[in-house]
Amino acid sequence: MSLINKEIADFKVKAYAGGKFIDVEKKDLAGKWSIFFFYPADFTFVCPTELEDLAEKYDEFKKAGCEIYSVSCDTHFVHKAWHDASEKIKKIQYVMLADPTHALAKDFEVLIEEDGLAERGTFIVNPEGRIVSYEVSAGNVGRNADELLRKLQACQFVAEHGDEVCPAKWQPGAETLVPSLDLVGQL
Repeated sequence: MSLINKEIADFKVKAYAGGKFIDVEKKDLAGKWSIFFFYPADFTFVCPTELEDLAEKYDEFKKAGCEIYSVSCDTHFVHKAWHDASEKIKKIQYVMLADPTHALAKDFEVLIEEDGLAERGTFIVNPEGRIVSYEVSAGNVGRNADELLRKLQACQFVAEHGDEVCPAKWQPGAETLVPSLDLVGQL
């Protein structure tokens, strides 16, 4: 079953951000674009490369009006310990959500029950709290922040220009498509 257009459930979790422990709730997302970036665990191998890649693009995501929330089933204490210990993770300025109860991983359907870990799932959530794009990758395959930013920008463009669609490899400012009503019926 697809998660597209699913409204995310209410939640309240602990997080590590800006050198502090904070609470993050669904209501904090209202009216903003968000990315939920699930990864299996802190102190692992592929995860720091992805999180560093996102950290290096964070300013571009912020310029696009989007907040990034990285999420693992670790506690906020473990997030801080990893942030303190890793040169790659020290670069992170976005919010690191703690999901030790697996509430978020279950809601986004990325929980690996037998391991108590999350799959590598990436979710773009619109300002109304609905999933508009997502991708789940194998645990041994890292993701690309450039492509994620492009997908975010495409989702934002389509939300603003509902009658236009973004073709493959679309970039901001590039030509879009306007589906013909005659052709839509033939698909």
